[in-house]
Amino acid sequence: MIKLTLPWPPTVNTYYRNIAGKTLISAAGRAYRAAVADQVLIQRGAKLLAGRLAVSIAAHVPDKRRRDLDNLLKSTLDSLTHAGVWVDDSQIDSLTIQRGPIGGMLKVVVWELQI
Repeated sequence: MIKLTLPWPPTVNTYYRNIAGKTLISAAGRAYRAAVADQVLIQRGAKLLAGRLAVSIAAHVPDKRRRDLDNLLKSTLDSLTHAGVWVDDSQIDSLTIQRGPIGGMLKVVVWELQI
């Protein structure tokens, strides 16, 4: 089981940019990926998970504004893939997300399923 505390991610609207017909990761998206990679290295080291996975995310929103929790998933899961937590996010068979108290962070728990 891996437990990580990550910074609050950019929205999908700001994570990607379309430039000349190509979809690229924005500067904010690249900065978030780097911050996640740093936190993964600090909090758990470099062990790649290769089996079937379950992921639980507690989203501690930064303020009282209304937010769609599903908008957090793409940038977070892609950043965890880039950081080397797993080979690919297609390994995830169970994914839950819930709203936590205000705090401006994500608490992520990942574990391998015994299938």
